[in-house]
Amino acid sequence: MADPSNTKLFVNLGASQVRRRLKGFGYGVCKVETAGKKKRSSSLWAVDVFSVKTVTIKGLLEMYLMAFLCLSTREVIVTSSTEHPNSAWVVEQTKVFLDQTMNREHKPSIVMHDRDTKFTKDFTATLKAKGVRTNVLPIASPNLNGRVERFIQTIKYECLFKFILFGQRHLDHIVSEFVDYYNGRRSHMERGHLPPIQVVPEEVPKLNRDQIMVRSYVGGLVQSFERRAA
Repeated sequence: MADPSNTKLFVNLGASQVRRRLKGFGYGVCKVETAGKKKRSSSLWAVDVFSVKTVTIKGLLEMYLMAFLCLSTREVIVTSSTEHPNSAWVVEQTKVFLDQTMNREHKPSIVMHDRDTKFTKDFTATLKAKGVRTNVLPIASPNLNGRVERFIQTIKYECLFKFILFGQRHLDHIVSEFVDYYNGRRSHMERGHLPPIQVVPEEVPKLNRDQIMVRSYVGGLVQSFERRAA
C-alpha cells in the first residue's frame, strides 16, 4: 500500500494544480487554519480504549490498548497492551502519555473521552495533576470522538487484522511498528498530505526518479515513497 504524498518527496506543486487534481479524484479542499486555531487544536487530544484478540497458550485472549490522538496533527500515542484493563493500568498508561507530551511547546490542555467505565476518577486526577482537563462526551455520541475511532479502525483493518497475533509482546511490537509508520510516514489530507509529526519541508524545483525510494514497514505490510538521502 504505497503512500503517494508529494509533499514528503519535496516536490514543488502549485496550489491550483493540487486543487484540480483533488477535485478530479472527488476530494474536497480543506480550509486553512489560522495560527491561533492551530495552537488551540494542537493542545486538544482524544483517547479511547480498544481491544484485539491474541493467540496464547491459554487460548484466545482479549488484549486492551489505549489510543491517544492529537486532534490537530493526528499524531497518535498507543499504550502497551494488557489483559486486565483496570484503573491502575489506565493510570500507568496515562502517565506514559503525559511523560511524552508535557514538555512540548503545545502541551495537552484537554483530553476528550467517552463514558467508558475504565476512565475512572483516578484517570481524571492523574491528568488534573499536570494541569490537563478532561472533557467527558455525551452518552451515545461516538461521532464526537470520531477521529480517534477512525484511527482505531485504521490500525485494525490495515494492520492488526492481517496478522495472527501471538500474545502481548507480539501485539505490542506490531502496534509500535505501525504507529511509527502512521506518525512519521502516512500522509493525511487535512495535514496537506504530510504525516502527523513531519514539518513542512523546503521545496525544490525538481526531483529525479532516482532520488525516490520505496521503504517497507511492518514486515512489508505497508510502504511509503520517500526521498533518498543525499
